[in-house]
Amino acid sequence: MLYRLTKVVSAPFLHLLWPTSVIGAEHVPGSGPAIMASNHLSVLDSTFLPLVLPRQVRFVAKAEYFTGNPVTATWMRATGQIPIDRQSPTAAQDMLDAAAQVLKDGELFGIYPEGTRSPDGRLYRGKIGVAWLALATGAPVIPVAMRGTDKVLPIGSSVPRLGRVGVRIGKPVTFTGSHTDARDRRRVTDEIMAAIRELSGQEYVASYAPSRSKDA
Repeated sequence: MLYRLTKVVSAPFLHLLWPTSVIGAEHVPGSGPAIMASNHLSVLDSTFLPLVLPRQVRFVAKAEYFTGNPVTATWMRATGQIPIDRQSPTAAQDMLDAAAQVLKDGELFGIYPEGTRSPDGRLYRGKIGVAWLALATGAPVIPVAMRGTDKVLPIGSSVPRLGRVGVRIGKPVTFTGSHTDARDRRRVTDEIMAAIRELSGQEYVASYAPSRSKDA
């Protein structure tokens, strides 16, 4: 209820300042679990993707967002974000376990396979967590391409700029293989990244993006 209320109140305001177009929304099922695997250009990606979908999309976010600024904490809870302690030695598996539970509950889970925001607008090699999740749960993967969010809020900026945002959503794909097999995880991850690249048109970099300690 709080999520729907937050969306009803904020959506007209966001659309007015940042006109947002969506292509392929029909590929998102009306019910049941699915993994929304997206490129990552800005911290605003997790705001604009749910904006264009009728269903709630849940993401993980670092725990500090839930204990710091009260406005940010309220927004995180209202939009159904999942707190994760990124300093924990088990943070990666904790994230996957939390995501798996979201999918078992029949919800949409959003993930950025690159693991961090692109520093230069290019698409970087995906990390295998998305494949582990897809193979362990059997949930379909829906590739997503965000456009323009890096212009609205570039890395290093704290005040959004006016601009247009685009979201392209591909057809869902269900993968076969074992989540315990490293080759299967790598293969599935690469296929997911290829689908995202086809949607986004980004130049692909066959190496991992440099990590940023302040990423969402």
